Amino acid sequence: MKTWFTKKQFSKTAVAVLAGASVLTLAACGGSTAPAESSGAAGGAQDTITVYNAQHESLTQAWVDEFTKETGIKVTVRNGDDLELSNQIIAEGAKSPADVFLTENSPAMTQVENAGLFVDISAKVQEQVPAEYRPSTNKWTGIAARSTVFAYDKTKLSEDKLPKSVMDLALPEWKGRWAASPSGADFQAIVSAMLELKGEAATADWLKAMKDNSKAYKGNSTAMKAVNAGEIEGAVIYHYYWFGDQNKTGENSKNVGLHYFKNQDPGAFVSVSGGGVLDSSKHQDSAAKFLEFVTGKGGQGILQTGTSFEYPVGSDVPANDKLVPLKELQAPAVDAAKLNSSKVTELMTAAGLL
Repeated sequence: MKTWFTKKQFSKTAVAVLAGASVLTLAACGGSTAPAESSGAAGGAQDTITVYNAQHESLTQAWVDEFTKETGIKVTVRNGDDLELSNQIIAEGAKSPADVFLTENSPAMTQVENAGLFVDISAKVQEQVPAEYRPSTNKWTGIAARSTVFAYDKTKLSEDKLPKSVMDLALPEWKGRWAASPSGADFQAIVSAMLELKGEAATADWLKAMKDNSKAYKGNSTAMKAVNAGEIEGAVIYHYYWFGDQNKTGENSKNVGLHYFKNQDPGAFVSVSGGGVLDSSKHQDSAAKFLEFVTGKGGQGILQTGTSFEYPVGSDVPANDKLVPLKELQAPAVDAAKLNSSKVTELMTAAGLL
């Protein structure tokens, strides 16, 4: 789960970076790892790239291993959180050792883009990824996607009793009945979409109601477990937490159903995971090849057949057959380049959620 930085936290990060902490050992998805090189054929120094990775470690490592096997280009991976790494890149600026930045959610990509630190994605990537899954600026690209869902307790709620819109969760009848993980970047990306679709006033009102109506958990998985255990009737999460648990024992999701809001509702928002090449990269050709692989049939095929249960967005690769097809989600059209992370943090802080 990704957590967004306050100005105070950003200042501390920037000071640490500028003091010379050039070797990162960062946490990602609840774990902590040192930088790791890919397996596969070795290349020369000019054939080595560094990826700052905020995607799931196992997914990115699968991409890296296959990419190195195919091209001989070695990859060093440095793992961290979305906003942790975006702030790191901004603090490092032109001296950043990163060649590629991968995220779980798009607002961190927009933050780096707004700092002017990405080069345009290649024409090949633009051909492989449809326009709805990349920003209009073409400074980075979608590499995967996840759908917003309302995870509900099937023993307490029938389908006719579910909210028609995510906006309905602000109504008095939902007081004390639903949950979310407001401190995480996953949820904050959803609020970013609401801000773009409904405007600042409506979003601020919804967040104030959320403060009164909802229960906060740390992490989507924890919120889903609470629904499963009967602690709360429903939770706003991303779809793949449920599918991932079902793929294992199902013990944390056996009582949980998934409700898709559809109808271009803010609650039907599809969050795009991003990938971009840094302007400071000294290996831009190799970095571009990596993004072309990730968004090509090989990289997207890893999403289709793997256990991350995220949606492929490139090269016409269909989703895992267990998932509701992307086209059936009826997601609202949101230009990822317009998602405003700083305004979301401001509004959520004012509402008492952060």
